[in-house]
Amino acid sequence: MSFEAELRKGEFFIPECRSCDRVIWPPSEFCNQCFGPVSLRKKEYEGKIIEFSKQNNEYFCLVEFEKNVRVLARTLEEPEIGKKVRMSKCGISNGSYFFQVS
Repeated sequence: MSFEAELRKGEFFIPECRSCDRVIWPPSEFCNQCFGPVSLRKKEYEGKIIEFSKQNNEYFCLVEFEKNVRVLARTLEEPEIGKKVRMSKCGISNGSYFFQVS
């Protein structure tokens, strides 16, 4: 099970080291601290918007999860800095990752 394989299925997992319990971002098969093996952790992640912009009537946000996982995500609602959001949609399209929060 890999981060990309799960993302292709529309599932958002956060990689975590099995040896030192550290969150690994960007995703990797091995911990960048202790070189231990990494497993994927699935749960309903709540993040917060730390930046946003608007382009062609669409909003894009920089969202932080788990204190060091940051993703660029689209939102259908008007964003606010500090607003709590959850991952509502994710995947890979034309070779690129995509994320949507609400």
